[in-house]
Amino acid sequence: MSTGGRVVVVGSANVDLVVDVPRHPGGGETILGGDLRRSPGGKGANQAAGAARAGGAHTSFVGAVGRDESADLLLASLRRAGVRTDLVWRLDVPTGTALITVSPDGENAIVVAPGANAHIVVQEPQARRIAEADVVLAQLEIPLDAVLAAAAARRPGAPLVLNAAPSRPLPDAVWDVVDVLVVNEHEAHDLAADLSEDLAEDLDAAAASDPEALAAALLGRVPAVVVTLGGEGSLVARRGEPVVRVPAHAVDAVDTTGAGDTYCGVLAAALARGDSLPAAARLAAAAGALAVTRRGAQDAVPAATEVAALAAAGPGAR
Repeated sequence: MSTGGRVVVVGSANVDLVVDVPRHPGGGETILGGDLRRSPGGKGANQAAGAARAGGAHTSFVGAVGRDESADLLLASLRRAGVRTDLVWRLDVPTGTALITVSPDGENAIVVAPGANAHIVVQEPQARRIAEADVVLAQLEIPLDAVLAAAAARRPGAPLVLNAAPSRPLPDAVWDVVDVLVVNEHEAHDLAADLSEDLAEDLDAAAASDPEALAAALLGRVPAVVVTLGGEGSLVARRGEPVVRVPAHAVDAVDTTGAGDTYCGVLAAALARGDSLPAAARLAAAAGALAVTRRGAQDAVPAATEVAALAAAGPGAR
């Protein structure tokens, strides 16, 4: 796999506090879990690590952390992954924290305390780096004003890839700047329902049986949509073109915490090198598959050589 391309990720950085549980607790319920693990995470930081390590892109991260030990952990992890962190804000507030439970099948439940992430801004130094990027990648764990500022700083022709997670309604100003929307089925359903009250009654059935219907609804606002489907792979939808289905790789999942973020980072890296969206999604699928076989978020990001090998072997490989 060739390396190169410049990606700027504007997003969150959290320290992950993770505990294995026999099952996720219900409301008002207390259960006993395993030992507590502390590791670097946050959707933005995870995606930056994915773009740099698994995607082989020249990657910069724009975010905010505190002046605490958690911040030191996060910045060290990003640097090990090859991510430039010189534009990360250090603020006198706590670093973001994610509380994560992981069940035996690898599925996770997450609650995030944003901390410094709620104070991210894009000023002149960050805007200059963004203007040099081939792709800008953002998520929704940060203020929407930061997403809009990043979009405004792009050079002509550089796409904004938005991973619309966690799900929330988007104003027109955000819809208008997105070039590639990346969502899972739940996020696709929420956004499509917000777009049209007329569609809302039909969307539950559509999401359960045919995510192409959700993608089609979202294409009314953005040029391209990628819907990730877990073990069913993903689909790529672009205006005026047939939908492309990307199969998943069969692997034994250990922890799905950072798999979607690895997927997004590699997708952005591949687009930055000039790959087509379907080709980028195939590479991202291989990266995400490798990530679920390991514990953690950034700690689970595979190397670019591993991703290339699995992608070349095809979905039947393990």
